Amino acid sequence: MPSSVSLSPGTEGRTWARTCDSGNRLATGPPTMHILPRKGDGRASLRRPRSLVRALPLPCFLSQPMGKAHGKEMIHVLPLAFLLIQRHLCFLAEALSTVDFVAPDDRVVFRTCEREQSKVVFQMGTSDAERALAVARLVENDVAGIDVNMGCPKEYSTKGGMGAALLSDPDKIEKILSTLVKGTRRPVTCKIRILPSLEDTLSLVKRIERTGIAAIAVHGRKREERPQHPVSCEAIKAIAETLSIPVIANGGSHDHIQGYLDIEDFRRATAASSVMVARAAMWNPSIFLKEGPRPLEEVMQKYIRYAVQYDNHYTNTKYCLCQMLREQLESPQGRLLHAAQSSQEICEAFGLGAFYEETTRELDARRAKLLARSPEEAEEPAEDTSGIIKMAIKFDRRAYSPQITPKMCLLEWCRREKLAQPVYETVQRPLDRLFCSVVTVAEQKYQSTLWDKSKKLAEQAAAIVCLRSQGLPEGRLGEESPSLHKRKREALDQDPGDPRTQEPAMPGELCKKPFVALASGQESPLEGW
Repeated sequence: MPSSVSLSPGTEGRTWARTCDSGNRLATGPPTMHILPRKGDGRASLRRPRSLVRALPLPCFLSQPMGKAHGKEMIHVLPLAFLLIQRHLCFLAEALSTVDFVAPDDRVVFRTCEREQSKVVFQMGTSDAERALAVARLVENDVAGIDVNMGCPKEYSTKGGMGAALLSDPDKIEKILSTLVKGTRRPVTCKIRILPSLEDTLSLVKRIERTGIAAIAVHGRKREERPQHPVSCEAIKAIAETLSIPVIANGGSHDHIQGYLDIEDFRRATAASSVMVARAAMWNPSIFLKEGPRPLEEVMQKYIRYAVQYDNHYTNTKYCLCQMLREQLESPQGRLLHAAQSSQEICEAFGLGAFYEETTRELDARRAKLLARSPEEAEEPAEDTSGIIKMAIKFDRRAYSPQITPKMCLLEWCRREKLAQPVYETVQRPLDRLFCSVVTVAEQKYQSTLWDKSKKLAEQAAAIVCLRSQGLPEGRLGEESPSLHKRKREALDQDPGDPRTQEPAMPGELCKKPFVALASGQESPLEGW
């Protein structure tokens, strides 16, 4: 995502802070940069940016101009909203030289690297003080500051009591910020929006200041207002003149900030110590170059290179590039981008096909080297002290034939070998409601170490572990068991009532057919959707 920049008078002892609001992967909002005075202990007071849920942090941050501007270094702020993450130094992370934080379902919700460690501010969406502290402690060794988003007006945030919903609950705001200030070693900041009345706004920010935060970012619009509404420089200025901590002005991209010099003009108009830039930085991250922005084509190519090098998901890369193209989306290149369904197709649309192939070859080689070094994580079976054979496996329905599943392959093999049918034992973890299954075949238990979002997916993963440990076909495309295909074909030939042997239904007839409940253990035709 984009980032933000802030300028303040006098460059000595000031720090550039930039925020990249990210999205899910879980966050939203544009990035920001601002300059803040350093604390007496030498730690930077870090600002908080507005969140743009789908702006990716790492590639966008690295594509920003990295040279010092006016003696200040840039700080990247990244907003994330989530319930639970855990630090996970997986093979992918080691191959990329990154630190990955993953959710229990193995989604990477935050990826960072050493290059940005001293410059990135971690922004979270939260409505619970203790949970916020747990997350802050989880990431504090890999970031420069912690920020709480109290200004996002989007429903996905406010429905959970996060973002702008907190503005109507000052007690909760105070508890969250006080808990973070006392419980983490990093500077804590927050971002808010203005309230309907200036008096209420000033009362709130005074209360926030007393929690001990390092700085406060203020978006000069009310909760119900959007970018088309004018930003209130007067309200931000009143707050800046009231508080003793740094105030970061935000919300000027639409009306005030078109280029680098406009950032300082906006800062002066609000009397703020620094500025948070979101949308303008998202449209062209090189807005922070004093000599002027670089051509968009150059910026986009640089961003794409970082996205490929750090294995960013193509949907997020595509989203960020579309934000940069804006009115050029109907151009030939914009149409190619819109049609792209992979990172490779995105690279080809921008003339970077050879770069993609070379980079992915290098990354695959590094991964293979790491995997060969550690067989358990390389999806090789390993038996633990309980006698269960375990592998790190997930079932991806797209990799399998439409009518064949690993459970079906395992059942067929057991019948052929005259073994008892596989027995599945599945448990659900209360904290995140994910599932893990153990399958018993010939008195041997098999389990995937990766938890999944449904009972059926967990059972399929357990079946895969068993099949792979025995060196058996599992139904993947191109390797399905011929005998199983034959049985499926014979069953269809012998069952005239099977819907696949009948003429297509007339329009509307399918809606009249009753739903049929499946017996326990019976395969669902919709499994994997």
